[in-house]
Amino acid sequence: MSIRKTHGSRMAEKAEKAILEYLNPNGEIVDSEKFATSVGIDHDEIVSAIQSLHGCQLVVAVKDTKESWFLTKEGKSYSVGSPEARIFSAVPPEGISLVELKKKFGPEFFRIGSSAALKNKWLEITGTEKVLRRKNEHVDDKGRSAEPADIDMLKKRKLIASVKGTGFSSVSKGSQFALERKKLVTDLTREHLLKGDWENLKFKEYNLNAKVTLDGGHFHPLLKVREQFRNMFIEMDFEEMPTNNYVESSFWNFDSTFQPQPSTTVSLPEDYVDEVKKMHESGGYGSKGYGYVWDWEREEANKNVLRTQTTAVSARMLYQLAQSRTFTPKRYFSIDRVFRNESLDRTHLAEFHQIEGLVCDRGLTLGDLMGVLSDFFESMGMKKIRFQPT
Repeated sequence: MSIRKTHGSRMAEKAEKAILEYLNPNGEIVDSEKFATSVGIDHDEIVSAIQSLHGCQLVVAVKDTKESWFLTKEGKSYSVGSPEARIFSAVPPEGISLVELKKKFGPEFFRIGSSAALKNKWLEITGTEKVLRRKNEHVDDKGRSAEPADIDMLKKRKLIASVKGTGFSSVSKGSQFALERKKLVTDLTREHLLKGDWENLKFKEYNLNAKVTLDGGHFHPLLKVREQFRNMFIEMDFEEMPTNNYVESSFWNFDSTFQPQPSTTVSLPEDYVDEVKKMHESGGYGSKGYGYVWDWEREEANKNVLRTQTTAVSARMLYQLAQSRTFTPKRYFSIDRVFRNESLDRTHLAEFHQIEGLVCDRGLTLGDLMGVLSDFFESMGMKKIRFQPT
C-alpha cells in the first residue's frame, strides 16, 4: 500500500535534512532564525525539526526566546508622519486657532498630535484667542533606531505591540548524530510479526521517569446541580432512597402509584397486590377506583419497564415503612434518571432526571409542605417565595 506524503511531512523532512547536512561539516548552528533564512525554509519548520531531532538525541539544542515588535493598525497609519509632525506642518508662520486646526484633523487626532507637539516644545499657545504658533522653523521626524525609552513611549501610545518567538541560539551534534534519522517504532503490530521484520526494528524507548502532570476531570454541569440538590436535602435531614433499579415492574411503576392499566415475572408482596387491585377496581378510602369494565390484570403488573418516574421507589419505601411494627417519622428524597417514550426535540429527551421528596409523619398539614418547599428554595438563594392556590 502506497501512502502519499503530505506537504507538511515533506517540509519537515526537508528541514531535518538541511540541519543534519549543515551540522556534519560545520558542527554548530548559532542562530536558528538566520539559518532558516539562509536555507530558505520557514523558521517555524526549522524550530519544529530541531525539537524533534533533539528529542531523538541527534542534536543538542539550546533554546532562546526573542521579543520582537510590530506596528499596530494605528502605528501603520503614522508611516506618513507622526501626529505631532503633521500638526506642526499644518501650522502656518502666522499661527492658527486651535478651533480651526481641530476642525481640520478631527478631535482625536488633534488631541494626540497637539499634546505631543506642545510637549516637544515645537508649538506654543498664545493670546486669549488661543492661537497655536511654531516655536521652531523645522522639526526632525525621521526614523531612527529605537531606544528603550522610545519603545516605552510607543507602547504607552499603543503604536507598537510585541510578539515573543522561540528559536535556538545553539544547535550541535548529539550523541546519536547521523545524516539520516532512523525512524523508531513505537508499537509492535501484527504486520511486523507476519513479515518477520520485528527483529531488525529499532523501538523507541519508554521514559518511565518522565514527570507528567495530569489534569483532573471535571463534573458534568448536570452532576454539579444534582450534588448541590442532594446536599440541600441532607442538610434538611432527608434520607436518600436507593434508586439503582432503572428497570421496574409495572406494578411498582404504575399500579402502586394508582395509574390505570394498561398505561420477567417478579416477586411482589401479595397482600399489598391485593390491596392495590381492590383500589383499582372498586376504590376505597374515599376513592371510587377506575371502574374497569375488565378485571385488573396481574400479568400487566408483572411486566418489566424502564421506570418512567422515581415515584416507583417512593412506593417501595412507603410499603417497607408500613411493615414496621412501630411507626417512625421519615423524610425521604431521590434524584435520578427516569425514561419516557417522548418525541425528541430541543426541550425533550427520552431520558431525564427527576427530583422527589416525601415526608412521613402524623398530623402533617399543608403548612408543613409549604415550610419544606420554602426551606428548599431558600437554600438555592430564592428568599422571596410566594404561594398561590391553583
